[in-house]
Amino acid sequence: MSVTAGVALAVADAVWAEIRSAGLASDEHLSILEALFGKNMVRASKILDEGGVRRVTGAPSGRSLFLVMGESKRKEEYICFPEHLCTCYSFFYDIVSRGEQLCCKHQLAARLAEAVSKHQNIE
Repeated sequence: MSVTAGVALAVADAVWAEIRSAGLASDEHLSILEALFGKNMVRASKILDEGGVRRVTGAPSGRSLFLVMGESKRKEEYICFPEHLCTCYSFFYDIVSRGEQLCCKHQLAARLAEAVSKHQNIE
């Protein structure tokens, strides 16, 4: 990971912490995240607004993952671990293979949903 990417992720982590603490994302928070993640943040907000994020928690372990709705007409769901992995094509192509993005829109939608507690819970 480049120094620039590391700094961007550190700034993003600080913003996510502020959002979690406040329980809501201000225009300033969203502006910073959009500057860091570009169009993926805009798309993530749209997914969240449409109720496309579900958190699945296993019992009794308490471990969880997110199911995030795609934007295509097929409305596929992607398994997402917000800070580490998404099963979407963009994650493997833009992040893993080409290194052009820091996160996919599904990871961002899951992180935002978790920070503002705007997701469906399934156990």
